[in-house]
Amino acid sequence: MKLKWMLLGLLAVAMGAQAQESQTKQEQEARAIVSSFQWRDGQVAVDEAKARFDLDQNFRYLGAADARKVLEQLWGNPPDDSVLGMIVPKGRGVLDDTGWAVVVTYSDDGYVSDEEAAKIDYAEMLQDLKDADKEDNEARKEAGYSAISLVGWAEPPHYDAASKKLYWAKELQGEGSEHRTVNYDIRVLGRRGYLSLNAVARMDELAEVKTGMQQLLPMVEFDAGSRYADYDKSSDKVAAYGIAALIGGGIAAKAGLFAKLGALLLGLKKLLIPLVLVVSAFFKKVLGFFSRDKRSGGVVS
Repeated sequence: MKLKWMLLGLLAVAMGAQAQESQTKQEQEARAIVSSFQWRDGQVAVDEAKARFDLDQNFRYLGAADARKVLEQLWGNPPDDSVLGMIVPKGRGVLDDTGWAVVVTYSDDGYVSDEEAAKIDYAEMLQDLKDADKEDNEARKEAGYSAISLVGWAEPPHYDAASKKLYWAKELQGEGSEHRTVNYDIRVLGRRGYLSLNAVARMDELAEVKTGMQQLLPMVEFDAGSRYADYDKSSDKVAAYGIAALIGGGIAAKAGLFAKLGALLLGLKKLLIPLVLVVSAFFKKVLGFFSRDKRSGGVVS
């Protein structure tokens, strides 16, 4: 019996050392990726959307290539070539456990009418979204992702008719996750489509994310000629959906518009696997073996 426990001890040490080496290598690879980033400050043009950001000292910007490295290589999300950039709060690293960032995308589906905005029943919409969870989660699992359940509004939807900006936040629970997630969204309506700002963080970071997103609201605008007021009904395309679809899904979701946002919700933010989990898993397997050995009447020398 003593010999077996000695062997198990040696195995545990070896497993721990191997896990530590793997973790160190992952840390080094992640830091190398981050050190290669080309950060931008102040005025940032988003040419694909004919829009721009005028960032203050609290934020910095990553272009499309670097933003995708964060999402795909560091946070474990699937490839998405629609990502135009990422806004990161200064003082927050993309590898920090409490870090958060804002993913920038653009839809050119056309001019989104806001005529229905004042008539939307957001309580009813919330219930409809919860009812749709089952079907959506079945699709996510088939695609190899964990289920996500909508808990409620973390920030009820609000539309500013003057600035043509819409924002809201959802509180979500990921299957198998001990932490709830907040998905904070901003939509800026333009002449030919809209700009999306999507922030993902843990629920306990809501206050900071909410403050940051509200600070960002006035920092984003479409260029002259591409603003909502520049819409020409005689020639411009009109989107097949309205304000409600931007929040709840509807036609836009069926077209795949929100698939990438759903994938972002459970981004792990780090590639690193805590050593304690590796060792714990090892001992669970070992103790399970001992239990079977004892029940089978095996002799331990």
